[in-house]
Amino acid sequence: MHFNHSPDQEMLRATVRRFVQERVVPNAREWDREHRFPRDVVSELGEMGLMGISVPENYGGSGFGSIETAIVVEEVAKGDGSLALTVASHNGLCTGHISMFANEGQKDRYLGALSSGQKLGAWGLSEPGCGSDAVAMETNAVRDGDAWVLNGSKIFITQGTVADVFVVMARTDRDKGSRGVTAFILERGMAGFTQNPILHKLGMRASDTAELHFENVRVPDANRIGEEGEGFIQTLQILDKGRITIGALALGLGRGAFDHARRYATERKQFGKPLSDFQAIQFKLADMATELDAADLLVRRAAALCDEGQRFGREASMCKLFASEAAMRATDQAIQIHGGYGYTAEFPVERYYRDAK
Repeated sequence: MHFNHSPDQEMLRATVRRFVQERVVPNAREWDREHRFPRDVVSELGEMGLMGISVPENYGGSGFGSIETAIVVEEVAKGDGSLALTVASHNGLCTGHISMFANEGQKDRYLGALSSGQKLGAWGLSEPGCGSDAVAMETNAVRDGDAWVLNGSKIFITQGTVADVFVVMARTDRDKGSRGVTAFILERGMAGFTQNPILHKLGMRASDTAELHFENVRVPDANRIGEEGEGFIQTLQILDKGRITIGALALGLGRGAFDHARRYATERKQFGKPLSDFQAIQFKLADMATELDAADLLVRRAAALCDEGQRFGREASMCKLFASEAAMRATDQAIQIHGGYGYTAEFPVERYYRDAK
């Protein structure tokens, strides 16, 4: 096992960390308070090549692997979970789906603009009555000549109102269950295709979330990804990779909260000495650091297996499970260390807590 990143990977981390400190940290609180999607900063990430992290270079991407993707998402999440979710979902879902499964014409048409951040992507699977349960999917697509007519709705779609390109799963054969689901590329402005924002969320408030509605939306057959009925198989592979990046996102939130808690503990004095001198606080920080390092190793293992072309589904699920729960414990303890101040928006740990949930 290799516990250290390569020099290039560390350079990538340093570059992203510097950008986050300069452009994200000073603004994250305001974005959260105003529920504002930071389009300008997302565009800057695109200029840095971070909106097409794993897209091959010949399609305009950076050509990185899962390890580099995890590094980027973790570092962004240390500054703002909402922006990290935007980076993770754009890269891993819509853009990732097209990069992995679309034909050459579709890749040429969409990947360049998505990778540069000129266009944003969204991915539609979850519905009001079901999440990843393809058997219960209600959105359907009916063949009509050289096009498909889509009807139905999706919910909790990240980038739903700000995206330009959408990969949407729809049932094309109800009798075949999960093997009757097909993926289609939709574009903003198609007749009958509308997006409604979901507001007033507990956390991730600067990440755009929406409902999608399809009313007799005509989609050319040329926008079908893969063969009919392959959509759910494609989805499973997309979600496996996505679990690694969500593990990295959780890790970044936990470490961001830990950094704030450790700094506060050294600065805040009680009974004539810093909080960090009290064993009760030391125990909290030690537990946080240990769990987050363990989460880091799980994320790295899953990412390395993915990059090596080995099976990684179990490991991806494990890293997402452990890292997300470790993040909840770390952000909770960060609030405890801050005492009453942790309950206020004056300090960022309450936002990390909400975003981790």
